[in-house]
Amino acid sequence: MARALVAWSSGKDSAFALWQARRAGLDIAGILTTVTGDYARVSMHGVREELLDRQAAELGLPCTKVRIPAGCTNERYQAEMGAAMRAARDAGVTQVVFGDLFLADLRAYREKMLAEIGMTGVFPLWLRDTRELAREMIAAGLVAHLVCVDPRHVAPALAGRRFDAALLDELPVAVDPCGENGEFHTCVSAGPMFANALELETGQVVTREPFVWTDLELRHV
Repeated sequence: MARALVAWSSGKDSAFALWQARRAGLDIAGILTTVTGDYARVSMHGVREELLDRQAAELGLPCTKVRIPAGCTNERYQAEMGAAMRAARDAGVTQVVFGDLFLADLRAYREKMLAEIGMTGVFPLWLRDTRELAREMIAAGLVAHLVCVDPRHVAPALAGRRFDAALLDELPVAVDPCGENGEFHTCVSAGPMFANALELETGQVVTREPFVWTDLELRHV
């Protein structure tokens, strides 16, 4: 059976893609996440590394962290990611699962990068109707919060909001319900892919142009 890594962003799409891949019988060897070393946070999503570690624990999977610097160039990113992929290939992994939905250029880029090292991509959510998919995620028990929003597309006040039916009803018509165009990014804390839910607290909201970020912290009892 082919073994696969999941490109894990800490958000809903990668989480749902992992669950779908597992349900389809794919042997998931672990998750692969880009971490910005200067901040010890998941790149782009801004999720704390401590929270990422808990996600991996509840998935029951090892997490390979590709560390990149803040302001990382594409050349540096490709070099670091390529090294991680080659190491996974040498360990017997032949596929990488992505949560991409419809951005054809991004998929082509990923497939080209993988082909160069003898691997292939798996896209369980590809071309799903995102209106239906968003509500399917929620119905399946997935719990996520918006950790990064682009105020050029959605209201800054949505930072920190739960990804639920009420949120979907409030999104402007031009905004993709899954945020596939970069309108927002999420952090998953519960769902059928986890053994147990993560208990989180909403922390500080920070604006760093052009994005608004909400910090999520693990609740320590």
